[in-house]
Amino acid sequence: MADQRGGQIMTADVRELQRTAVALRSAPARAEQQMTSIVTRGALNIKNAWRANAAASSGRHARHYPRSISYDVLPIPGGASAEIGPDKARKQGALGNLLEFGSVHNRPHNDGGRALAAEAVPFTAHVVALTLRAPWQ
Repeated sequence: MADQRGGQIMTADVRELQRTAVALRSAPARAEQQMTSIVTRGALNIKNAWRANAAASSGRHARHYPRSISYDVLPIPGGASAEIGPDKARKQGALGNLLEFGSVHNRPHNDGGRALAAEAVPFTAHVVALTLRAPWQ
């Protein structure tokens, strides 16, 4: 097709480019929401594993301690962070430091550390999968 001066006019279908632009504009919000879901799932898994570890290692004197372990997910730019551990306001929650880290008379249980280590690989895999699904890939 030629214009009035004899030059060529180029036409292009830019619908796909427009869809990509829309996807890129909304990508940060979606990625942040998905990252929050990943952190929440990981925190729940760690809490449950920590409780199971504590139930197996705490003995009859600290039988309420495992139920004191909880988690809170806190929003941060780009996703979320989580605090996981014994709640001192719950029954036997104040035993957390003693049971986790030990004392002169008690060996450390490291129930939380073991739960965290067990979740590290699945958590990392979910984060990697999220980045690979990003629209700019």
